[in-house]
Order: sequence, then structure tokens, then C-alpha cells
Amino acid sequence: MQKPIIAGALAILVAAIASFAAGGARMKITSSAFQEGGNIPSKFTCDGSDTSPPLQITDVPSEAKSLVLIADDPDAPSGLFTHWLIWNIPPQTNSIAEGSAPKGVQGTNDFGKSGYRGPCPPPGTHRYSFKIFALDRELELRSAAKRSQVDAAMKGHVIADGELVGRYARRK
Repeated sequence: MQKPIIAGALAILVAAIASFAAGGARMKITSSAFQEGGNIPSKFTCDGSDTSPPLQITDVPSEAKSLVLIADDPDAPSGLFTHWLIWNIPPQTNSIAEGSAPKGVQGTNDFGKSGYRGPCPPPGTHRYSFKIFALDRELELRSAAKRSQVDAAMKGHVIADGELVGRYARRK
């Protein structure tokens, strides 16, 4: 009777270790402007001043060499649409002030620009995801790089991640 219990416990332990080794570590990204799953205030959208929301980052692994921040709209009609893309953020960064960008390299968003562009959906409510990734190295990419290039460069180097999701629907 004890052998099956021990074998089961051992299998769970091995699965947990494998999950952690595969990048299962979690960080936390939050905002004082909106709650997880809550509505993003129009101030941070194309209907307002289109400024970036304040963000707080916690639980960054001590072995992280850099962070990557990606804000996107997974509900966009054309598929995933990137609103903000920054890499090589110092891993000591624990907050990003409203209307500012952290130190790092800003890529080209799907508006064809560098920097933050807020939610601006067609009719209906869309989800907007602010994702943070801790990497075991810095990325060697030119500043105008696009999301696909950043995703490819990050592959195999993510040691932890976190996500904050907000919602927005235009009033028109």
C-alpha cells in the first residue's frame, strides 16, 4: 500500500520540478488603475489621453538578467495585436509610472510606431493583456524589432512570467 502512495508522491514532485524548469515560475504584474479582469479607464485608451497605465512588478527571480513587457489585444479581429513592446528592462525594475516607459529598448507596435498605444477596439469589449517576462539574458535586437522577432529571441530564455488582463469597450 505504501509503495503506490510513495510512487504517486514522487510522480507529483517530478512533475512540479519539470514545470518549474520549463519556465513555470510566476511573477506578478498589477496596476493601481484597474484590477485583474476589470475595466481599463478610458484615460489609458485612444478615447482618453492614450497614456500608459501605472504598473507594478513583483516576484522577479534573482537570476533574471532582463525583463520584457508586452501589451496586446488577443481579441483583435486580425488576431493578436501588439500595443506596447519593450525588452532589456533592468530586472530591478519594480514599477513603471503612469505615462512613462521603463528603461529598455522599445520595439515597433502593430500601429507601426514605437511606444505605448492604448486600447482602441472596434465595437464590443476586448481583453488587453500586459505580460511581463523574466529572461536569463538580454536580447540582441534592433530597436525597431517587431513582436515576432522578440518572441523568437525570447524562446528558451524565459525563466518566469506574469500577466495582468483588463477590459475595454468604446462608448461610441
